[in-house]
Amino acid sequence: MTGSRGRPGGVAPPAHTAGGRGRYHVGGIRRALIVPNVAGMFLFLGAALNAAAGFYWKGDGPDATGATLGVLGLACWLIGFADLYQRLRPESPRVTAVLFPVTVFGVTGGMAFGVQSIHEVLFGASHARTVELLDTEPLAATVLYWICGPLFPLSLVALGVFLLRRRIVPALIGVLLAAGGLAFPLSRITREEILIHAVDLLLLVPFAYLGAWTRRRGDVPAVGRT
Repeated sequence: MTGSRGRPGGVAPPAHTAGGRGRYHVGGIRRALIVPNVAGMFLFLGAALNAAAGFYWKGDGPDATGATLGVLGLACWLIGFADLYQRLRPESPRVTAVLFPVTVFGVTGGMAFGVQSIHEVLFGASHARTVELLDTEPLAATVLYWICGPLFPLSLVALGVFLLRRRIVPALIGVLLAAGGLAFPLSRITREEILIHAVDLLLLVPFAYLGAWTRRRGDVPAVGRT
């Protein structure tokens, strides 16, 4: 059966903007997981909740409120990333096919750390004690914490480098995103509150930008490209 546009089933061909990149349509509907305005909100909300969680650090880690805000922030980030990588897919399908799964596993590790912090509060255990207890469960410790845990900041570094090299965003945004990803684990390992706030603020800037342009447009932005 041939549709009105001469293609099987009436499926419309991809609709491209100038330069060969643009919105892709299937049956006249752009392939997007989330409404653009909502997706942009979740990117910024993830960074904002992460920054808010930093105000609830108590000594060697966040309290239950801070850990909860951090986990919710990761969930919001993941929703925003799902839409972001969908938009970036026409730019480099192979890179996005790798980066998004890495991000998902990284978010899983981050959430595991958040739940651990909640348990520390509930059972009155110190962070050092819970780390010792993790040694009795090597599979959980290795997979969730030591493998998945570092993947989230690494995914931020990789995304920043990708956006920077392809000149998809202004250079400053790519640099701030990559720098924030590099500094994120350092701030959590040292547990210095000033450093935690500085890194969280550093990440707010690029995610505010990414959230804003996903609200404005459905295509890969063409900043600096010829």
